[in-house]
Amino acid sequence: MIKKHILIVEDDEDIQQLVSFNLLKAGFHVTCADDGEEGLAQLEKHHFDCLLLDLMLPGMSGYEVCRTVRDNEKHKKLPIIMLTAKGEENDIVTGLESGGDDYITKPFSPKILVARIKSVLRRGREASDEDEKKDAEEEIICFDDLRIDKGRHEVRLGERKIELTLTEFSVLSLLSGRPGWVFSRQKIIDAVRGYDYSVTPRAIDVQVFGLRKKLGDAGKRIETVRGIGYRFMR
Repeated sequence: MIKKHILIVEDDEDIQQLVSFNLLKAGFHVTCADDGEEGLAQLEKHHFDCLLLDLMLPGMSGYEVCRTVRDNEKHKKLPIIMLTAKGEENDIVTGLESGGDDYITKPFSPKILVARIKSVLRRGREASDEDEKKDAEEEIICFDDLRIDKGRHEVRLGERKIELTLTEFSVLSLLSGRPGWVFSRQKIIDAVRGYDYSVTPRAIDVQVFGLRKKLGDAGKRIETVRGIGYRFMR
């Protein structure tokens, strides 16, 4: 079985070595970078299955690196887990808004970090497996000119392709898969992140805000149900 390749962008040598040791022990292939510029250079040289990104880096910040990665067509769907000493809600929201798929605050348990990486990789694999079990018609959801192709992880508005992060696509697929159903923020978290994932409801609001912005007028289909959560209308 081919080992998953993880890129660690972390300037603290002790943390870099600790994370590397535990990931190698867990069976991953690891490459390290000391700053954002080196991390971006590594991304152009090699294929990676996940990026562990420290937010407080010298030179380019982790937020800037994340946005740069998301702006690159080649890496748009690369899972990004942010490592941060900042545990405040606003810092977490900013990280997710920059394009992160997950975050973990320092100090952290290496076992939990490994579990988070496996969870991110498993979500992508399970989504692919589930799509393969469905008929082609079930894989594609259409509402007027909005087309959501679960099999290809692709969203289009007319002829225009809409680029979404893994989390944004998961939220959209969940809501659009049951038009009219109301999903609480916690149900959305449980569905797209897993039951062991700790994240604030505010972070889900940020994902929905990003979705609406990218979808334009079609984003109006995602309605806020005050005091509960969200629903997708036909």
